Amino acid sequence: MCITGSLADFSLPQVFWLLETGHQSGLLTLHPDDTEQTSSNKAYYIWVYRGNLVGMANLLDDQGLVSLITQRRWLKDTCPSSLFAKLSRLCPQHQPLGSYLKKQGILTNQQLKWLFQAQVLQPIYDAFKLKSGHFRFDHNVPLPTIEMTGLSISATLATLIGLRNLPSWDALADQLPDPDTALASVVNVKPDYPLNDLEWQVWTYTDCMVSLQSIAQYLQLPLKTVQQIAFRLIAIGLAEEIFLEVEDNFTPTVESPSSGLRQDSYRETVSYSFLQNLLGFLVPKAS
Repeated sequence: MCITGSLADFSLPQVFWLLETGHQSGLLTLHPDDTEQTSSNKAYYIWVYRGNLVGMANLLDDQGLVSLITQRRWLKDTCPSSLFAKLSRLCPQHQPLGSYLKKQGILTNQQLKWLFQAQVLQPIYDAFKLKSGHFRFDHNVPLPTIEMTGLSISATLATLIGLRNLPSWDALADQLPDPDTALASVVNVKPDYPLNDLEWQVWTYTDCMVSLQSIAQYLQLPLKTVQQIAFRLIAIGLAEEIFLEVEDNFTPTVESPSSGLRQDSYRETVSYSFLQNLLGFLVPKAS
């Protein structure tokens, strides 16, 4: 089963949210338009396992991770082609290459984290800059263990961190929530995400029926900052944008984020209900 779409109509944060919520496994391919100026100027191939991002490459030659290892000179054999042949022969078929090398005492935990950052996280965060392009998701594509470190990150957490560190919001400017709309929570429990201080403060205003413009005034923050935070909360499935008829003058008390959450330092054309319906379409039917 294959799903395709345009990034102009369906943003990458939305795609990631659907993949995680639907516990999808397969290959997500992003093809930037010719007008896009990305760091790699190539397609992004992202492997997903049950909604978690487990590997990424710009080419389907199975040598991306091996090339990174040889660049760091962490193995005696520094020739990528001969090293690839050797590791392909030695590494068990169903074990990630990174996990195998760690088990052999060749790589450390810290080295695996560096590899995952360089191979998966940084390129994916770069993909959030895309203004236009197309995506394709193929279900149940075999995972290339030779391209996997054994580490993973949930798709929505990658979205949260990626959007938080986005240097420019030009690609998503048209999708920011309207200043006159409010945020409504779509979860009944305290968010289980590593929200930072400002994200937590904006979160406390969900369901208070006050506009983003008012939230910005209450928190003494630039409106764009509040809009971007609101977009992040929407993108990871914690809130949705609602239109106000009459604004309540009640000002809620902003709580401290000392509730055990880890501290890390739209206006959307597709409605939340539409996303839910599409999610139902994405979830494979039980045989």
